[in-house]
This record gives sequence, structure tokens and C-alpha cells, in this order.
Amino acid sequence: MRTTARWAATLGLTATAVCGPLAGPALAAPAGLYAPSALVLTVGHGEQAATATPERAVTLSCAPTPSGTHPDPALACAELRGADGDPAALRPRDDVLCTRQYDPVVVTVAGVWQGRRVSYEQTFGNTCAKDAYGSGVFAF
Repeated sequence: MRTTARWAATLGLTATAVCGPLAGPALAAPAGLYAPSALVLTVGHGEQAATATPERAVTLSCAPTPSGTHPDPALACAELRGADGDPAALRPRDDVLCTRQYDPVVVTVAGVWQGRRVSYEQTFGNTCAKDAYGSGVFAF
């Protein structure tokens, strides 16, 4: 229970820092020339986010320019643009070979992509399998 609360607190605080509070006028569309694209990405070892211990969390903003605490926001934003903002549409690279060792790693993506809410959770068999998906989005 303590791990779940810690995971939820980490995700909630990071999401609030990136996207702002989720109440009142903050949900209104911005008056700028672009739709917001701000995401929080997390990674932890375990089979599902609710029971995994969070190890890292980064922010990624792709509009108007790539930024955030992600180590390579330009590459991550380019990959997400190619997938229309859908992390589930990312495909593994063909040049990566991974062992079949089972050491589950779960990633989550939450936030907004071009004005649409994003909520994604994926469990990979090990870190190598996670890293094979794109070369930038989950590399943090």
C-alpha cells in the first residue's frame, strides 16, 4: 500500500508541476497558436504501475518547442509526433536483441498531447525490451 501511495504521489506532484492544477479555468484551451503537449513519464520495476516502485519520472513538453527534464526532449517529441502522440503506436527497433530474462519494467505516460488527454501504461519484460521501443521516448 505504501508503494502505491508513493507512486501516486510522485505522479500527481509531477503532473501538477507540468500541467498545472486540474481544476477550474486551468482546463480551458490556451489562447496561443498551439495546442498544449505536456507529459509526465515514469519508469519503475514491477508488473504494473500500481505496485511498482517508481525509479524515475521526467517531464516532456513538445509545444511550442521541446523542453522538460527528459534527457533528449527533441528526439522524444519527434518520435511521439511520428506516432501522433500515441505511445502505444511506438514500435521496437529491429537492430536490438534482448535476452528473455524476466525482470519486468513498467512505464507510464500521462498528460496532454495536442490538447488530447494521454494515459498509457506498458510493462516490458526487461529494461532492454523497454529501451528497444524508439530510441528516445523511454530512454530516461
